[in-house]
Amino acid sequence: MCPTSDSSRGIMEVDWPFFGEVCRALALKVSREYDPEVVLGIAKPGVIPGVVVASILQRDFASMALTRHEPGAPPQLVAGPPASVRGRRVLLVDETCNSGDTIKLALNEVAALNPKEIRTAVSFRTGPYEPDFYAFETDKLILLPWDREIIEGDQLVLRPEYAHLIQGGS
Repeated sequence: MCPTSDSSRGIMEVDWPFFGEVCRALALKVSREYDPEVVLGIAKPGVIPGVVVASILQRDFASMALTRHEPGAPPQLVAGPPASVRGRRVLLVDETCNSGDTIKLALNEVAALNPKEIRTAVSFRTGPYEPDFYAFETDKLILLPWDREIIEGDQLVLRPEYAHLIQGGS
């Protein structure tokens, strides 16, 4: 998620226990309507919920990588989906979904490999794009537990680009 997004919409800090519950809820929603053969996480952030959902569903897991070279730039493919999605039911997973640009690019790349079916899932729906499945919906900026801190020197510190968004941030 882009930390320079409109901070007037507020921020939702997600801790590890809540994130785990969100993944469980997402897996349950998926299992009630879809039986994927492979869960495909969009790296980096979509790999974490993707692998958790795959584990709960007891399905194969794979990943592909997209990036944005700067905030607000369109996503670009870094590493495409594996050929193993060909002919299989695929669940494409990302951590959040706002405009849908990342998921749309990923969908096009997966579709080029001729899977049997593709459905999309995100932990947090934060904007107008509607994936097939999502666990939680909010208009707030999501701060995930793995994005909160970075290492500077030999210490964990609050990620500088989030400090102004978090009350009491340094």
